Amino acid sequence: MRDTALCIEPGSGEDADVSVEAGAVSALVRRVRLPNDRRTPAAARALVRSVLEEAGLDALLNEALLLTTELSTNAVVHANTELDIEVTADNEGLTVTVTDFAPGPVEQLAVGPRNETVDIGEVAERGRGLLLVDHFASRWGTVHEGTGKGVWFRLEARAGGTAVATAVPTGAAPEADLPSVGALATLLEVRPERSTEEGLADFALELLSRLARLTGAAGGVVRLDRGDGTGRQIMARYGRAPRDDAATIRVGLTVQRPYAGELELDASPDGYGRPLAEIVAERLALHLENDRLRRADLRRQTWLTFLAEASELLAQSLDVNLTMALIPQLVVPRLGQWCAVHTTDAWGRLQLAAATHADEAAVAQLHATLAETGTDSIVARLEEASRLGTQVMFGTPAEGFAVPLVARGQRLGTLAIGRHLTHRHDADEVAVLEDVARRAALAIDNARIHDERRKVARTLQASLLPPALPHVDGVGFAAEYVPTGSEVGGDFYDVVASENGWVVVVGDVSGKGVQAATVTGLVRDVIRILVDDGKPMTEILCRVNRTLVQRGGGRYCTLAMATVVQEKDGTLSVCLHLAGHDRAVLVRADGKTSFVGEGGTALGLLETISSPDAQITLDPGDSLIFYTDGVTERRRGRELFGTARLREAAAPLAGYPADVMAARLRSTTINYSVEEPRDDIAILVLRNDA
Repeated sequence: MRDTALCIEPGSGEDADVSVEAGAVSALVRRVRLPNDRRTPAAARALVRSVLEEAGLDALLNEALLLTTELSTNAVVHANTELDIEVTADNEGLTVTVTDFAPGPVEQLAVGPRNETVDIGEVAERGRGLLLVDHFASRWGTVHEGTGKGVWFRLEARAGGTAVATAVPTGAAPEADLPSVGALATLLEVRPERSTEEGLADFALELLSRLARLTGAAGGVVRLDRGDGTGRQIMARYGRAPRDDAATIRVGLTVQRPYAGELELDASPDGYGRPLAEIVAERLALHLENDRLRRADLRRQTWLTFLAEASELLAQSLDVNLTMALIPQLVVPRLGQWCAVHTTDAWGRLQLAAATHADEAAVAQLHATLAETGTDSIVARLEEASRLGTQVMFGTPAEGFAVPLVARGQRLGTLAIGRHLTHRHDADEVAVLEDVARRAALAIDNARIHDERRKVARTLQASLLPPALPHVDGVGFAAEYVPTGSEVGGDFYDVVASENGWVVVVGDVSGKGVQAATVTGLVRDVIRILVDDGKPMTEILCRVNRTLVQRGGGRYCTLAMATVVQEKDGTLSVCLHLAGHDRAVLVRADGKTSFVGEGGTALGLLETISSPDAQITLDPGDSLIFYTDGVTERRRGRELFGTARLREAAAPLAGYPADVMAARLRSTTINYSVEEPRDDIAILVLRNDA
């Protein structure tokens, strides 16, 4: 059985360094727990090297490092747990124990004597990691504890510190025909210089060349299929390619899907060539598995970046048609050869909304294929996906699959994707496409909701404005209105006929939304009723103020209200009241401009208001411009359009009809900034056309 030494159990993750003396014998024991990491074999070698140097057993260095590397590497690859490395050195030799914590039964291996067989290929197969142990160790065996299982080996040293030589039985080949420990160690010492495709190829070539020289092979090749649709490719080749009619050594690479590969050596499968090829294949597979994980991680990071960018692009558009046209452009060609978006109409029928193909010349054929009907057509499969709410596949000629577009529990349509000619969608790509479909469906639904809200707002806003302004000989009325967003604004204008002429009203109710629209309608209706009753201007303003205080819900209103009377001499007599509103711009026929009106109290804030009037006479060709704060507060960065620019823009418009003046002022205001207007814009022009 295994030699026993006194050990002091350290805490998890700590080292133990214990010296035990019994007579003239001194033993050095070190124990350390190492993580499940690709750097663990190097750490285990460093521990063994330090113990050998301290114990003066340098003659055992090559064998000890070789066997320690093999056992720790196998434990990392197969056990996939933390490792306990225990190293015991005394005057007679070295004992190393490698213990893992993987669950499951352990093969019962009895402790046996040192292997005396010269040909390592004839060793009874007890696992790849035990082949070298059985060949070089003086004794070895297994340990079984409550929390783990492991393998130990013993290397004996002669007096003076030299290693015990391997016994060669009578009639056996000389030791010189076997690979030396140093030669075997070269297979374990070489490492890839960089974790890239070229670095791994160089690493595979170096391993292959050393293996071929060690076994006397004429050549060899490593083939690898990365699962990218290109098939099995030659990763490394050394010497002559293996012959089809000759006996060769073939060893599969133990890698996870989608990777698959093999190592083929042009050497006889007899002797020690196969065990060494298996060791090399396992080393190469370990680094290829790291490469697969690294690539998978980079790919997932790429997909996350793609999904983030796609979400940002989809969120920027609130137009239904633009959103649906954008979706296929995001998918092709990265995720498919072609892509089509179908949406359901009011009766649940699918309608093609957008489609694209990686080959622009094939777009017409794609549309023709999508228009085909029948039980085996793509449309039939799309209807099945929409009806069942699950992913469905469709075959040639447009091979691919479709996923339903579902948002907030509502089925909006389908997203169809055709696969590339040389590449099938893997699990990651299918998951990304399903995620794209969910985000696309939500973007389409958001655009539809925004479109419906916009339509409702436009309809409600239109109900608060006059359908048309009156046509009066000698008097020009014109207005421009620019709504913003999907909410109803509080800006309004009106021209109401009175007993002696007309009443011009331009107002702005605070806030936006349905409540602001309700107050706007209330103010507009109260003014119309009072004007029809022939009430004077001051009384109209007082009653509107009282109504807002009582029923306005805390909202206030600014008004510019003017009575317009057409005199016999062709002039227009205007009496202007400003209830907290901006002053109007007077434009004379000769181009001179000025602000007119005196400020009063906004309506709905106080119980009593003051509203001074201003008398203005408009000669033929003169104009009076009313506007809301959406004009003067139009922003370009931190700068406002302001009243000064409005006055400058109005001066060159003298002599133009009222509708031209209103349209030009609207255009000037909108073009002042590339940003969307933040507030509604209302402009009303009164002109003396006599």
